Amino acid sequence: MLTLFAFIFTIGIIVTIHEYGHFQVARWCGVKVIRFSIGFGKPLWRKTLGTDQTEFVLAAIPLGGYVKMLDERELKAEKEAGETSDNDYSEADLTRAFNRQSVYKRIAIVIAGPMANLLLAILIYWVLFMQGVTGMLPIIGQVELNSIAAQANLTTGEMIQTINNKEVKTWSEAGWMLFESALENEAVEIKAVNENNELHLHKLNLAGLGKEAESDILNEIGISVFRPEVLPILAQVLSNSAAEKAGLLTDDKVLAIDGLQTDAWSDVVNIVKANPNQALNFNIERQQKLISLTVTPEGVKENNVLIGKIGAGVKLDDEQLDKVMIKQYYSGIDSLGMSIAKTWKTSAFSLKMMWYMVTGKASWKGISGPVTIANYAGESADLGWKPFLGFIALVSISIGILNLLPIPVLDGGHLMYYMVEIIKGSAVSEQAMVLGQKIGFGLLGLLMILAVFNDINRIVTG
Repeated sequence: MLTLFAFIFTIGIIVTIHEYGHFQVARWCGVKVIRFSIGFGKPLWRKTLGTDQTEFVLAAIPLGGYVKMLDERELKAEKEAGETSDNDYSEADLTRAFNRQSVYKRIAIVIAGPMANLLLAILIYWVLFMQGVTGMLPIIGQVELNSIAAQANLTTGEMIQTINNKEVKTWSEAGWMLFESALENEAVEIKAVNENNELHLHKLNLAGLGKEAESDILNEIGISVFRPEVLPILAQVLSNSAAEKAGLLTDDKVLAIDGLQTDAWSDVVNIVKANPNQALNFNIERQQKLISLTVTPEGVKENNVLIGKIGAGVKLDDEQLDKVMIKQYYSGIDSLGMSIAKTWKTSAFSLKMMWYMVTGKASWKGISGPVTIANYAGESADLGWKPFLGFIALVSISIGILNLLPIPVLDGGHLMYYMVEIIKGSAVSEQAMVLGQKIGFGLLGLLMILAVFNDINRIVTG
């Protein structure tokens, strides 16, 4: 239910903001708006408001929306179909038709939808930055033998200072930079400080990593995020998890698993991960009593590798968190500048990823459909309001950028027509627009099929 609600709320907000952008700018330009619809299909609620008697509709299928403006071309088509007549509107109304507006007004109306999505993202990021940003310090954990990281002499405990001379404060920033460099097949220079405060320079050769970087860039490089060692005392047992079914409780201390001593929580994690769907004997200390339980970790696929999970976790105390976490606070002005920069950077990266998919540098598996979006919506909502808002901002940027692509039937396709109109001095012919619509619907259909296929594939393969 949380996943369903989070998905509907996310799509509802993003669609409403997008269509409101078209609606408001159309009104500013003097265009008569006939209908403002959130969703498609059978209307569940409708109300007529305003001097133009605009019909506001909430429809049954919450996967989009539209703003219907007075347009003589549509009136002609409806008349030919026997649905209405030109006499339904006065000449004063017809002067406010969309098709009679200057090309620059039409451009403003069309571009307003995607711009509203980007402004929503800026607003959300602005709020999040003012609330303070928490991240994990870029301290290197384990380094795999013979990995790219090992070849560059990176060592456990080093904290990354810069990547290609750009300051890095969190693992999120570091991962983003490494991912972009891997897609470009670039070598990167990393400056890192070890536990003795000695500065070291490392050069990572990411050439040839390419599409492999999409799954997990740190895993492909051969490093893990540093996590402090904590006692294996359970602080959380998820409902309906393998841990709960086996009888594990909060505050249980794991002493050993299958005879292997577990001095730290990492020992528990490593043993569980290595034994998916295998019954394990847990020796537990509970209220000064020794208990033996059989726990069967659930097999879950991560990066195409089957690992075990039991659905339990530990809690770090404040002192331990301070060693690996950083929280940064920003003023309102600084937050606004950072939110604009983040929206710009994310938009540019989205366009770059689309281009990489077209040129074959990136996999088409990265395209997600409604099922994957719904899952991420539910997961982010479960983590709290900040991750959920961040997710909404990311989807809003994606929708805004997607709509700006020069594909007929999308906003970007209409903008393409208007650019041609400005250059040639006359509107694109109806025949060309009809052909463009057919091509556009075909491309969108293929894109949707691919997205749904990727959704199904993720479900099947985990």
